[in-house]
Amino acid sequence: MLRRIIRPARRLPIWLLLSVAAPFFIEVILHLWRYSVPQPATELDTPFFTSCQEPDVSAKRENAVFVMLARNHELEKANKTITSIEKHFNRWFDYPILFLNDNQWDSRFIEVLNKTSRGLATFEVIPRDQWTFPEGVDVNAAKQNIKEQGERGIPHAGEEGYHHMCRFYSGKFYELEALKKYKWYWRLEPDVDFTCAITYDPFVQMARHKKVYGFTIALWEVGKSCPGLFRSVADWKEMMGIPTNNLWKAMISASWVPFPFRRFLSWLPHRDAYGDEWSLCHYWSNFEIADMDFFRTRAYQDLFDYLDKKGGFYFERWGDAAVHSLAVAMLLDPRKVHHFEDFGYRHDLLYQCPANAPGGQLPDSSLLGSGTWSPELDNGIGCRCECDGRKTSNHPGYCLNKLKQPTTVKRSWLTWLL
Repeated sequence: MLRRIIRPARRLPIWLLLSVAAPFFIEVILHLWRYSVPQPATELDTPFFTSCQEPDVSAKRENAVFVMLARNHELEKANKTITSIEKHFNRWFDYPILFLNDNQWDSRFIEVLNKTSRGLATFEVIPRDQWTFPEGVDVNAAKQNIKEQGERGIPHAGEEGYHHMCRFYSGKFYELEALKKYKWYWRLEPDVDFTCAITYDPFVQMARHKKVYGFTIALWEVGKSCPGLFRSVADWKEMMGIPTNNLWKAMISASWVPFPFRRFLSWLPHRDAYGDEWSLCHYWSNFEIADMDFFRTRAYQDLFDYLDKKGGFYFERWGDAAVHSLAVAMLLDPRKVHHFEDFGYRHDLLYQCPANAPGGQLPDSSLLGSGTWSPELDNGIGCRCECDGRKTSNHPGYCLNKLKQPTTVKRSWLTWLL
């Protein structure tokens, strides 16, 4: 009798375990399938050109402007950027340049940059009401929180001005009086190198191909800077009944946890209400060529107002790059996003460097002039690139591959698992 009481319980039959687990397994497979990004039949976003072109200096220009936010102490870095874009593009196309500052400009800055830009520059001061805490925010609490974010080592999160900048570029930027007359903008930053000749007009090509947003580099956001951003954007998306497109799917890392347990993951950072996770992949917005009419739409401005009321631009460090990227993914057809993979670009420590196109450097062009450039390589698409095209970038390609899934046939084997 005693032996029967203490005898180990019999194992459950394997068929019973499988019959219990099977529905959960099938649900997970179906859930992952719903977030899979179908491979297009053809390339939907190819370079506008794959070699040097004779710059068409007489062609009609788009209604466009370069924009750089800079401070007086960044004179040397700002001048470096303008020198580079003049050499590699604007000496042929003569687009205006708008400099923005949250303080009064120093006369020396204006003098030097006017000379470098050949008089094409204007200098504006951002109105104080667009570079401050929004109404309804407890300013003292926000300042204390910013201090604590800095103490936790979140990049730039301890700088009040950086929070103002992120909020400004996320929404108020497009309302500036100085920008209202323009449709397109090309964002510049101090300390940028353009390392290839840009011999065609990207504004004209964006308009011709019905593109809205252009980028060079995609990478991960700093996760601890914005733990609540994705949930807020995803909640707004659901509240507005916006359907999920393939670019939004590409942003997401669908959960492998079965329903209903998946819902418990919604308490974690970077998750939506259903437990699925933002991959943190985004477009690096220090380079953007974009149609500002998109950011002026009722939908985008409503999204910004919703996020602004959440307070995350100050109580977290919501960046404009992440806000722009999630909005683009949610509101745009993926075919309207363009990767400028033929541009050589460096900012901070990161760069993109295409190889030079074989036989496509136009060495006898009088407009392009003489010079030296890196060797031509098979499958190169660059024009007179000075950087070493044998290594096209110095950052992981995960996010670029992931965000280009909706528009490219070419996928590395790993991309199928992204």
